[in-house]
Amino acid sequence: MRKPLLLLIAIVLLVGGLAAIKLAQRPPAPQFAPSLTQPDTAPAAGAATSSPASAKAARDPLPPFLPAEARDTIALIQRGGPFPHRQDGSIFSNREQRLPQRPRGYYHEYTVDTPGAGNRGARRIVTGGTPPTGWFYTDDHYETFRSFDVPPAGSWQ
Repeated sequence: MRKPLLLLIAIVLLVGGLAAIKLAQRPPAPQFAPSLTQPDTAPAAGAATSSPASAKAARDPLPPFLPAEARDTIALIQRGGPFPHRQDGSIFSNREQRLPQRPRGYYHEYTVDTPGAGNRGARRIVTGGTPPTGWFYTDDHYETFRSFDVPPAGSWQ
């Protein structure tokens, strides 16, 4: 009679301890970069703004933190493919909750090529919704995200 009671108490303590450990390991609340849809187009004091490069940058609707290769990925996403990597378009589950919580299947991930990398690299675009209404970029394999907006297909390329 005594051994089953001790076994039951040990199991309850073990389960309670595991639950406490799991709760203690919850990730911190996500922090999002502000939307960077409007690049800073105000010229510095005394700076010339008539160069073709600065004029193009002023018209560029994509934020400056995106690498050049992200443009190709965004264009492929807007066209619906074909994608160069078999994982592109797969469901991003947001396990670490670094993006706003949404139902499973809301987020999809796409590779942003990294020149010189022998694999997919760490750069990704994660979209939310179908068609995408939320756009997020990570260059550190889902550790941090920066949100951005993308104008309709064909209006920026």
